[in-house]
Amino acid sequence: MAMQWLRETRAVLVAACIVLAACAPAPPGTGGAPVEPGTVGASGDWPIWGADAGGTKYSHLDQIDRDNVDQMVEVWTWETGEQPVRGPRAPIRGEQVRPGNFEVTPLVIDGVMYLSTPYNRVVALDAATGEQIWEYDPRIWEFGQPPNGTGLVHRGVAVWEGPANADGSGATERRIFLNSRWRLIALDAATGAPIDSFGPGGEIDLTEDLIWPTNRLHYTQTSPPVVYKDLVILGNGVGDRLKYRNDPPGDIQAFDVRTGERVWRFSPIPQAGEFGNDTWEDDSWQYTGHTNVWAPFTLDDVRGLLYLPVGTPSNDYYGGHRRGDNLFADSILCLDAATGERVWHFQTVHHGLWDYDVSSPPTLLTINVDGREIDVVAQPTKQGFLFVFDRETGEPVWPIEERAVPASDAPGERSAETQPFPTKPAPFARQGISEADLMDYTPELKAMALEAIAPYRWGEMFLPPSTQGSVVLPGLIGGANYGGGAADIETGVMYVKASNSPSLMTIVEADQTEVEMEYTGQTRGLSLANGLPLLRPPYGTLTAIDLNTGEHVWQVPVGDNARVRDHPDLEGVELPERLGSTGHPGPIVTAGGLVFITGGASSLYAFDKATGEELWSADLGAGSAANPMTFMAESGRQLVVIASGRGAGAKLTAFALENR
Repeated sequence: MAMQWLRETRAVLVAACIVLAACAPAPPGTGGAPVEPGTVGASGDWPIWGADAGGTKYSHLDQIDRDNVDQMVEVWTWETGEQPVRGPRAPIRGEQVRPGNFEVTPLVIDGVMYLSTPYNRVVALDAATGEQIWEYDPRIWEFGQPPNGTGLVHRGVAVWEGPANADGSGATERRIFLNSRWRLIALDAATGAPIDSFGPGGEIDLTEDLIWPTNRLHYTQTSPPVVYKDLVILGNGVGDRLKYRNDPPGDIQAFDVRTGERVWRFSPIPQAGEFGNDTWEDDSWQYTGHTNVWAPFTLDDVRGLLYLPVGTPSNDYYGGHRRGDNLFADSILCLDAATGERVWHFQTVHHGLWDYDVSSPPTLLTINVDGREIDVVAQPTKQGFLFVFDRETGEPVWPIEERAVPASDAPGERSAETQPFPTKPAPFARQGISEADLMDYTPELKAMALEAIAPYRWGEMFLPPSTQGSVVLPGLIGGANYGGGAADIETGVMYVKASNSPSLMTIVEADQTEVEMEYTGQTRGLSLANGLPLLRPPYGTLTAIDLNTGEHVWQVPVGDNARVRDHPDLEGVELPERLGSTGHPGPIVTAGGLVFITGGASSLYAFDKATGEELWSADLGAGSAANPMTFMAESGRQLVVIASGRGAGAKLTAFALENR
């Protein structure tokens, strides 16, 4: 298969006059003047989900450093207070709705913290004290549980600041944008009240005028929008459990920040006559959904380029009804932010069958390779690869090889013959399973592991799902996931969290009364009969990768696993100091020489970014599915904040140096 860094353009343009307004010079602010990745947070604020538009998750703050991080203490907490409730307007009236994990990364601007909760409430806090200023409740729980199996979750909001009028006149406004299920809502940052001039009554319906009519209860939002000049841009989530034709599509949409009028729309599934349409055989583009951007995405707001991590088509594990490579699924996609025209793309998985969504935010930084400075986009994947491209042209920094992979034996399936493998950097996660990977601390455990895996197919990576069942590593959570990586803009080193957890993927005949397909896929974990993991640790790692050379600097386990450590069948066995935790969150990196991360564990850790040495940890009391953030309070005190828990136990915890 040919390399996929082609430079083509296409888009659906709407209201060209608004596009021209959006391209006009913008005022200073979080959606204003162009800034290089890594510079937005220089003021001490954290104004964007990933710290800056390029998603570096890098902070210039150095008050907390290697020498004093062990003096950090808890300074405040804030609890969501959310409980399971009954949805009075749910499809099943009175259906119980539950909050999922508290996954937010808050923003801090001018001393105010803005965040979203699992129930999609937006809350403003005094960032220094955690005291609540206002809240807005979209009451999304009334409509029932989203079809995603996770409960309601939300990772954050976006902020725009600029003059009230498009011609530059009027007072400066600050707006908070919340994407909640099928709604995009604009709020006054000072009061939390909806802004009536944005759409009808402060909100717009995101499911209007998509490529086909869409059940809005099956349309979800979990990651924050991106703001570029006077545009707010977003993708959408789709429940992986949906298995019908014409399920929600993954259209990317851009709206005018003042009026809510749609400016452009891009379909990641090419329509008739568009580039890539021929990669959907038998007209499967006419009914295949998903192929959506549910993870956070990033922006080069100097060049005006968006970088989108695109997910797998429906059904995630069976593609007999959508033969072909299926562009732009499972791709990193670069669009012109002002017009929605495609600039370049690279497909990381051909004809996806493993739920290997590109689920991590692309990260923008500048590296020096053999004396040549290159502005790059680095894309971690669920497969455990880190793809690195020139972010303007899409050309790979190091060669990417197409290698033969196992063929599918599922009825009607035709899997891709090859998949792309980057020659550098080396994988940051374990790939494929050999007998040496199995749990083997005692002969009895090794025998149990062999017995557990014996009924199924297993071996190298990209083993397709099968009717027999295929044990796949990395599994459906990765590799890397929505937490993504963090880039030290001073050194060019990137830090990536990996999960090493297999999935059992099985093809089954579909119930034609429920599913409009002949076959569908199922997935679950696989453990020993006594509940221990199938594989040896580490189950989660943090890897430092020097992108100037493409080489790993260090790799360490992050987090622990009490269920494994305390298991009676491991009594007397000498285990590693850290077993590592599976989980979706990623790290942040600071000028103080530190990497902060939970990695899915119930503690927040600080590592020495140069060596990987664990320098500090704090027990959060519950698992964390969020990325941390850091900011400088107006008092001159640096704080580090992390979300953890779910339901009644969901809270934010802020840490700072004890003597400040």
